[in-house]
Amino acid sequence: MVVSRNKLLSALDVGTSKVCCFIARFINNDDFEIIGIGHQISKGIKGGSVIDMQKTEDSIRGAIDAAEKMAGEKIKETYICFSGAKTSSEILNEEITVTGDLIRNTDLKRVIQQVKPNINNDYEILHELPIGFSIDGTVGIKDPRGMFGSKLGIQTHIISALSGPMNNLRLCAERGHISVNSFALSSYVAGLATMVEDELRLGATLIDMGEGTTSISVFSNNEMIYSTSIPIGGGHITSDIVRGLGTPSVHAERVKTLYGNVFPVPNDDREIIETPSLGDEDSNLNQVPRSILLGIIRPRVEEILEMVREKIEMSGTNVIAGRRVVITGGSSQLQGISELAARVLDKQVRIGKPINIPGLAEATNGPAFSACAGLLLFATRKSIPVIEEVNNLTWSKYKGNNLIKLGKWLFQNF
Repeated sequence: MVVSRNKLLSALDVGTSKVCCFIARFINNDDFEIIGIGHQISKGIKGGSVIDMQKTEDSIRGAIDAAEKMAGEKIKETYICFSGAKTSSEILNEEITVTGDLIRNTDLKRVIQQVKPNINNDYEILHELPIGFSIDGTVGIKDPRGMFGSKLGIQTHIISALSGPMNNLRLCAERGHISVNSFALSSYVAGLATMVEDELRLGATLIDMGEGTTSISVFSNNEMIYSTSIPIGGGHITSDIVRGLGTPSVHAERVKTLYGNVFPVPNDDREIIETPSLGDEDSNLNQVPRSILLGIIRPRVEEILEMVREKIEMSGTNVIAGRRVVITGGSSQLQGISELAARVLDKQVRIGKPINIPGLAEATNGPAFSACAGLLLFATRKSIPVIEEVNNLTWSKYKGNNLIKLGKWLFQNF
């Protein structure tokens, strides 16, 4: 669905820890600026899935209301990030016999129509992203038209997700009288918001560390070639602190934010942290050295990073992904995490935040808001496209379930 340039645009990121809504308005045919921002604590979501419909609906409505109040406008529809752990990533290769000596638009249409993802009944397609073409086994061709060949192939990245969690999110939004334009994978759109052009082109890995899940996407040649996730995130670090220090969750989160680190610092043994006890917050505060906190946080962060490394190695994309890693998401703000990730992954690592998003306030320009900002880029086709232009046809105009739309366009125009 191509966004009309004379209306408002909304992006909604419904996470385990927070719900965020951005409202943007077009300032000319191509550019937009954010005019409304709303976010609040998320309730009713766990691991990217709805566990309480009413609380989730209230959280969504609260974030949208705040954004609408700031914008002075009302929205009727939105795009939503999906970050659940139950997603599937698959590369499909299809090939046809060319009807003549030269490859024409009719051949392009036929090979596109051959792409028929075979997904489970309980899964729904999030993205069908064309990667490139091949002619007689030669891969990496961006525009095959006008070339000689007998066999034309297409490679497509299919991302699907369990239907139930998406339908629950859709229903929560619709109960608040907001229709859903489409869903987008959080680690995909976060990559669009935080990666520079050279990273997307030469190869890089995006790690989106959320509260309930950690999502991974691999980019190369301006294309997302792999995506996956693990059901562990920053919330598990907080839970470890609750158990280790015997303090309530709200205080554990505060301690993690103020004092958390994955590397020792001078005076760790002498710096004392005061925390209330579980179930007895009015009693005397417990006093523990900061070094104890390090001993709780670091093992969990190492576990997450090692699981990420295993996922990338098992996917076979470790080499093509290059040596660059961008870590984003709320849990990426933990002190020292980029240095630890560089050691575990043996790559160059940086913390990513939204790049060149007009109207994005300083308070919402951090890693925790990368997915929501990237969702606007995805919706407006302002992102670097997943495949370069083929003549005057831009693949990125057909994000989502786009192969059928592209086939229809070719059929109507040639």
